Order: sequence, then structure tokens, then C-alpha cells
Amino acid sequence: MGDFNLNINSEDIELINSVKEGNENAFNLLVRKYQKKIYMVIRKMVLNHDDADDITQEVFIKLYHSINEFRGESKFFTYLYRMAINFSLNHLLRNKKTLMKTASIENLSIASKDKQADEIIDAEEKTKLIEKAIESLPDQQRAVFNLRYYENLSYEDISTILNKSIGGMKANYFHAVKKIEKFLKANCKFELID
Repeated sequence: MGDFNLNINSEDIELINSVKEGNENAFNLLVRKYQKKIYMVIRKMVLNHDDADDITQEVFIKLYHSINEFRGESKFFTYLYRMAINFSLNHLLRNKKTLMKTASIENLSIASKDKQADEIIDAEEKTKLIEKAIESLPDQQRAVFNLRYYENLSYEDISTILNKSIGGMKANYFHAVKKIEKFLKANCKFELID
């Protein structure tokens, strides 16, 4: 998760400037560089792969048409993340779907309070419970939780992406974790380890 460079680098600046001059090959390089990361952000927000693919494509189409508006005042990843989050939220609102992380959650640590629970509930059941817990969160808390927990972004970066206060993002994350813990405790005596 930490492999995503938070600063616009000279290669990005060159590519962006080339795209602004009409170089479609430079745009293709930008897409290849960021497509997988943007897809994963979107995939955590929407229910299925096809929707995530479509939204990823929409984000890059929007980027292509709005690249001249990017002046480097914010980090390039922030510009892309904001588009990805906004397109995902708009898609969910339009289709009345819930935000949910459906991608693999291998990196999520679960601590059992009861050894019998570990023997009874296998990894697949744990995954389903965690997905249900995340699904039950309000939209903004879900977005903050995904960006903080899975993408390991700072509160400052999340506040920039979602255009909300840092304090608000901290509160959203805190409440999201508490709600997930409460859900897991009520359903199988598990808790998140952050």
C-alpha cells in the first residue's frame, strides 16, 4: 500500500505536460501507471468487478478531458483519488448500492477472544462477517475506513480527497472502527487489530 508515491514526480510532470500538448502515448503511460491502483480504490467502494472496471474507465476519460485543469496545486494522486471516490459515490447513489469492500482482505488481522470461535468460524466466514460490518457503515465512514485502513492514507490526505476537515476524518474513522468492532463482537466475538 505504501508503494504509491504521494508526491508528483518529474516523470508525472513530463507525462502530464505531454498530455496537455496532445500526446496520447503519454496519456496511455499515465493510465498504465495508475490504473491498477485507482481500480483497487474503486473496487473497495463498489460491489462488483464490472462496475469497478466501468468506473475506472470513466475516471480516466474524465482525466483525459480535464488534464488541462490540473495545475499541480495538489498532489497528482489526490487529484485521481478524488475523481475515483466521487465517481464511485455517484455510481452508488445512482444505483442505490451500498459501499462495500469485496476485494481480498488477507491483510486484515482478526483477534479471537475465544479459542472455540476460531475452531468454529473459518476464514471465509470471518471475511463475510467483516464485509457485512463494513457494508453496514454510513457512506462517508466507509470511504474513510477504506482509505485509512486499506490504503494506509494519512488523515490529511483523506481530508483533501474527500474535501472534509482532518478532525472530521479522524472522528469518522474512530466511529467506523467502533461500529465494526461492535458488529463483530455481536456476531462472533472478534475484534479488529489496527
